[in-house]
Amino acid sequence: MNGIIISILLGIVEGITEFLPISSTGHLIILNNFLGFTGKFAKTYDIVIQFGAILAVVVYFRKKIFPFHKKPEEKKAVWVLWKKIIVATIPIIIIGAAFGSYLQAKLFNPIVVGAALLVGGIILLWVERKKKSARISSMSALSYQTALLIGLIQCLSMIPGTSRSAATIIGAMLFGCSRLIAAEFSFYLAIPTMAAASGYSLLKTGFMLSSSEIMLLSIGFIVSFLVAWAVIAWFISYISKRDFRAFGYYRIALGLVVLGYFGAKLFLNFL
Repeated sequence: MNGIIISILLGIVEGITEFLPISSTGHLIILNNFLGFTGKFAKTYDIVIQFGAILAVVVYFRKKIFPFHKKPEEKKAVWVLWKKIIVATIPIIIIGAAFGSYLQAKLFNPIVVGAALLVGGIILLWVERKKKSARISSMSALSYQTALLIGLIQCLSMIPGTSRSAATIIGAMLFGCSRLIAAEFSFYLAIPTMAAASGYSLLKTGFMLSSSEIMLLSIGFIVSFLVAWAVIAWFISYISKRDFRAFGYYRIALGLVVLGYFGAKLFLNFL
């Protein structure tokens, strides 16, 4: 398949899946396997297009996360929010540095992705059916302790197919956050978490790229940014009126398909 088409396709998939509770990493692993897009450049590509999605969050929520040109009390509230974000980021920085490379080497395969999608979908449906009343309906009501607990739950996203978004949203809801606050804090938490993880991975992978590779990365970055921006706006509107059950059903269906397809391939190869 043409490299530009692959770049656009992967950029679209990254932009759609990064902030929905369905796992962008899992989708990219599955799609890369289908397309035969593997190797060092493929890893670099998957990392770089995440920055497009991160930029979409920064641009979309710029009025809420930038402390500049605000009244003193508003500026203070923004800095408090960032302190909570940093507190929530600490666990995955520590655990990622200690075990990230090992988990990537052992778990980044379609079978693990399929299983994680399936289990995550079941948990998402279970959380929705609990219908626990939300006691945290604003960012100011979110305590540092709750932020840290959400950050610890986020560490589960190191298992491909789990979804960073799903882990943080489910965790936040279990700890008393409303759907909207859970999703919004998940978006904010993505900025330092994804930037740190992507930057670290990019340093390990390297920056030596040809002009054609730079072009493909640029296309994927732009597509990811534009699609992610649109998805963020849609998702915020969606969860203000609906729950997450549709994403749970999607995860279960996709997980079963992935396990069936790649499980059959493994079985046939074994024979």
